[in-house]
Amino acid sequence: MKLPKFLICDNTDFPDDIFIMHTDYPQFIINLVDDDIEWLEDVKGDNETELTNEINGLIEQASVFYDREMERFEKE
Repeated sequence: MKLPKFLICDNTDFPDDIFIMHTDYPQFIINLVDDDIEWLEDVKGDNETELTNEINGLIEQASVFYDREMERFEKE
């Protein structure tokens, strides 16, 4: 099965939170309300600066994904 890179996750126990799951390596769930990240696997890399930049890019992509999905939802 091919999964999308990002998924919006919802849970009624956390009604004010916005969760986005990244399904590729490194898998994580981010709460866009407070940028708290739960890593679902160990993150390893040889170059810490490069790894930090990659993670920051993924966080930005998660935010852009959410904004795009909400725009599409509002148009429908």
